[in-house]
Amino acid sequence: MSDDDKIKVTLPDGAVLDLPGGSTVGDLAARIGPGLAKAAVGAQVNGQVAGLMEPLTEDVDVRILTARDPEALGLLRHSAAHVLATAVRELIPEAGIGFGPAIDEGFYYDFDVPKPFTPEDLKAIEAKMAEVAKADLPFERRRVTKEEARELFSDDALKLERLEEFSDDEIITVYRDGPFLDLCRGPHIPSTGRVKHFKLLSAAGAYWRGDERRQMLQRIYGTAFFSEKELKEHLVRLEEAKKRDHRTLGKQLDLFSTDQRVGSGLILWHPKGSVIRNQVEQFEQELILKHGYVLVYTPHIQSERLFEISGHLENFADDMFGPMEVEGARYRAKPMNCPGHIAIYQSQQRSYRDLPIRMAEFGTVYRYERSGVLHGMLRVRGFTQDDAHIFCTPEQVPEEIGRLLDLVDEMLTTFGYPYTIDLATRPEKALGSPEHWEKAQDELVRVLEGRGKEYRIDEGGGVFYGPKLDFKLIDAIGRKWQGPTVQLDFNLPDRFDMEYIGEDNEPHRPVMLHRVLVGSMERFVGGLIEHYAGEFPLWLAPEQVRVLPISEHWVESSREFVEQLEAAGIRAFLFQRETLGYRIREAEMQKVPCMAVIGEREAEAGTVAVRRRGAGKKQEIMPREEFVARLQEEIRTRALR
Repeated sequence: MSDDDKIKVTLPDGAVLDLPGGSTVGDLAARIGPGLAKAAVGAQVNGQVAGLMEPLTEDVDVRILTARDPEALGLLRHSAAHVLATAVRELIPEAGIGFGPAIDEGFYYDFDVPKPFTPEDLKAIEAKMAEVAKADLPFERRRVTKEEARELFSDDALKLERLEEFSDDEIITVYRDGPFLDLCRGPHIPSTGRVKHFKLLSAAGAYWRGDERRQMLQRIYGTAFFSEKELKEHLVRLEEAKKRDHRTLGKQLDLFSTDQRVGSGLILWHPKGSVIRNQVEQFEQELILKHGYVLVYTPHIQSERLFEISGHLENFADDMFGPMEVEGARYRAKPMNCPGHIAIYQSQQRSYRDLPIRMAEFGTVYRYERSGVLHGMLRVRGFTQDDAHIFCTPEQVPEEIGRLLDLVDEMLTTFGYPYTIDLATRPEKALGSPEHWEKAQDELVRVLEGRGKEYRIDEGGGVFYGPKLDFKLIDAIGRKWQGPTVQLDFNLPDRFDMEYIGEDNEPHRPVMLHRVLVGSMERFVGGLIEHYAGEFPLWLAPEQVRVLPISEHWVESSREFVEQLEAAGIRAFLFQRETLGYRIREAEMQKVPCMAVIGEREAEAGTVAVRRRGAGKKQEIMPREEFVARLQEEIRTRALR
């Protein structure tokens, strides 16, 4: 297209502007007005985020982005990553350059350097970043051929490797800010001068391309915001998150551990952690039985043939553990529970009168996660899913989705989690026809909108066999966690040739809904540790009451009270060693919800001096029966106090 050719640009208010072909997004902002041109940091072009320097070559819809728009934050952080790389290259010219994306909490960049970065290195790099920002270097975008790119990055093995993955006709762009040139798709903000409020947070080793068989690079994490106020608030949240780290609290409260002799990413549940897990499972089991589910169990290892039919070997093999051979047949540790549930469904003929069948399992699955991404209980290789599959007629789908929305809400409300909903659509690698996918997505949308539920679209985020609803939990400090999912699947019933006999006495294809309520039990409990900062509500607390005799004279009375509590179904523990002050501090450190102190007065009157967690030195004297009754009611209602 020549510059003389005109393109039509449609703005959010419906106004249409004519621009010469090849005009940039920045030209458009200037055309709209000087104030907007000054404030602009990027744009959405046909829904995709773009930089101001990117050309417009056809009729498009454009929304100019400023610092007030949430979509602009990723632009800023990606650019901050380039400012970081610029600083590292100036301080360490021989540094190899890996990848530097924006992430949810900030950005990172991977470097091939002779030794790990120290805290002193980070300070020096941060100071150099400030110089790069102050220089206000423009981000310059240039399109190059593959051969030109090879010449530009001839001294950087990491970039040359990445280049070989491009097809010969693929569009390749490079971005320059001052002395730093990078192979990058972009987009970026106009100049380094916009990167004013940033902080480098940490450094860690990271395998190149996430592959532990490759060389170890050094990754620097940072964050950036458009305002100093937002940056300071974020740093306060990070400090709070550090205090809530489930790995630290898990050790302090003796909840779980890992052991290299057992294997990376495999959790050992200690007795106290097992109490929490058991309470979650018991509650969920009661809940789903009320909602019409039946419980099943399937083997941990299954024939590879099953995963050939399901499509897991075709689409999910990289995330599965390798095969094991038994008597000439190949088996796999199961990565998902759905094929086993389908096998149970197909163990007998089903009628439309039997449907829906809601099949649930607390099933342990195994997935090969790279060692570089393993993280306490939150990212593991073996985990238990509260998995369920609903087999129903096409006509029953809307009602079943609605029931699932109710079930999810009841589950999450109990734990005190607000949540958001994402509708994840067809990924690049997907089974089945586009028509099936469109039909499934329409079903989900109709139910959500019919219920008045707000949701956002996660383009391409669906699993390979169907679209899904992702429920994101919002914890006590505002972070989002992956929670329940509801997946609508027209494909596995086809692959397994599933049937039910309809009212017309003919075979028909059922529809399959996959759902989890907490997802991974490991991740959910790890998230609860951080959500509650280890201060579990009474019904979940491993130790609900610690009974503390003032001296050895009142041990017998205290022991009798422990027995009374245990008989009432309350988890109680008698602690009689050391001084009373030490025992109170120890109970506070262990975040026990209630301390029951017994001395001469309490022993004679049949009362107890109660200290609630977080109430300081305040205590309440009450009859033992009243205290027990209060606790029982708090446990029965699963109160969140």
